[in-house]
Amino acid sequence: MKFVSWNVNGLRACLQKGFVDSVKSLEPDYICLQETKMQEGQAEIDLEGYDMYFNSAEKKGYSGTAVFTNRKPVSVVLNGMNIEEHSHEGRMITVDAGAFYLVNVYTPNAKDGLLRIEYRMQWETDLLEYLKKLDSEKPVIYCGDLNVAHNEIDLKNPKSNRGNAGFSDQEREKIGILLDSGFTDSFRYLHPDEEGRYSWWSYRFNARKNNAGWRIDYFIVSDRIKDRIQRADILSDIYGSDHCPVLLEIDI
Repeated sequence: MKFVSWNVNGLRACLQKGFVDSVKSLEPDYICLQETKMQEGQAEIDLEGYDMYFNSAEKKGYSGTAVFTNRKPVSVVLNGMNIEEHSHEGRMITVDAGAFYLVNVYTPNAKDGLLRIEYRMQWETDLLEYLKKLDSEKPVIYCGDLNVAHNEIDLKNPKSNRGNAGFSDQEREKIGILLDSGFTDSFRYLHPDEEGRYSWWSYRFNARKNNAGWRIDYFIVSDRIKDRIQRADILSDIYGSDHCPVLLEIDI
């Protein structure tokens, strides 16, 4: 089964930059989107055979997630943590796919100066409890823009970014705790030492051309299905956003 996750940084804009052709060429069973910045029905999306589920932020043109799938889910739940303070920004969709749960997330950014780090830490704590609860029922595939580079290998300039949003000690510790709680980073499972593989580049300073990026988009799976991972990749040749899609193929 093939999964794609992509922060599109505005789906309506990405649609004008080849989004549909990219999806059709990949033929995923599930495509998980973050930062859609739209309400359902605001754009025509020509993907025949896919059901589309949106969780939009209350604030127009902000945040938002979506899942498109050509498989019939058992159920789709928005804001699955069921915590009021996490229910306004459209940051989560959970799909009960029968044999597994798929959790698509757009993690809150800690912001410059770590102005939102307290909320980010609460989000991470609550999310871990949620994922562990799901994992106690059946395997979990957790994906999205997680807004953190876990280790120095996961960004071009770790020393100058130490302590910044996305590479603070607090955020790195939280993803470490998650991975120690029964979950596996699929890309690092297959590519433990591979350098220079990034999924986000700033629009400034020719960052993408110079590959001065960060790996902040992930597929993380329950440990008990990690041996079923067949492919985990970062599709940096696909444009349309400041992020590129990431891919998981798994026998599940």
